[in-house]
Amino acid sequence: MSAKKMQNVSFGSVEEFLDYLPQDELEITLYLRKLILECFPNCTEKLSYNVPFYKRYSNVCFIWPASVLWGKKKTYEGVRLGFTKGYLLQDEIGFLSKENRKQVYWRDFKKLSEIDADLVKSYLFEAITIDELSKKQN
Repeated sequence: MSAKKMQNVSFGSVEEFLDYLPQDELEITLYLRKLILECFPNCTEKLSYNVPFYKRYSNVCFIWPASVLWGKKKTYEGVRLGFTKGYLLQDEIGFLSKENRKQVYWRDFKKLSEIDADLVKSYLFEAITIDELSKKQN
């Protein structure tokens, strides 16, 4: 009996991942990646679950395009920017979605024009600060 495969792809590198994406998702992904790397220049970018995660002391955020499935069918459109400790972020404006999740919160972007760079950066900086503080507490 073989293990049930949860994903439709398997990438060996971030470049392979980027090459796979349809143009609309690629544009959004590259822009979000640029914002993350500007805010978090000392991070490590590593594929996990076939999408890029960004970390220093622990995973801080990830970019998950809808075409990289988890399961058998697409469950959203666009590109998801996720925060692994989203529950710790101040989100008075309700920018992030959580549905029934307890820790991971995210925002989906269907078009490049939906991305407010300053707002996204403010969430990234806060997530990076939380990562720094959690390291100091351990």
